[in-house]
Amino acid sequence: MKNKIDHEKIQALVKQLYSTVKALEEMFDGRKFTPDGHMVGSLGECLVADAYALDLKTASNKGFDAVTKDGREVEIKATQSRTVAFRCEPQHTIIIKINPDGTFDDVYNGPGSLVWDLFKGKKMPSNGQFQVSLTKLHQLNKLVPDAERIPKVF
Repeated sequence: MKNKIDHEKIQALVKQLYSTVKALEEMFDGRKFTPDGHMVGSLGECLVADAYALDLKTASNKGFDAVTKDGREVEIKATQSRTVAFRCEPQHTIIIKINPDGTFDDVYNGPGSLVWDLFKGKKMPSNGQFQVSLTKLHQLNKLVPDAERIPKVF
């Protein structure tokens, strides 16, 4: 990763973002201002690249967002919902859930093949993305040996 992230600053900025969301939702009853889409994906990619010392690549590479020091390609998925989607089998994947306080919870850190195996024998959905629940990914994560995980640096 070329830009060094100030851990405390990014956490404070994400916390501020969620505080703004909460204030808007209180101001406009019945309206949701949940951050989603590209913003959550980009936040997740930056948080994970920093936490795992990954070299973040240009956005929109097919099947990976970053590379480890030993050359493994890593697909990063970040969400605030209950599912994530895959278009193709990644070499390795790290999936997180971003918290309103600027921290994140690890959901899955392991070989992409274990996740992709969940879709074997299934027809590709019309939108070109297989969906998998965070609950299923938490269960699958328990089966990943530590040697097959990318270690966090902080």
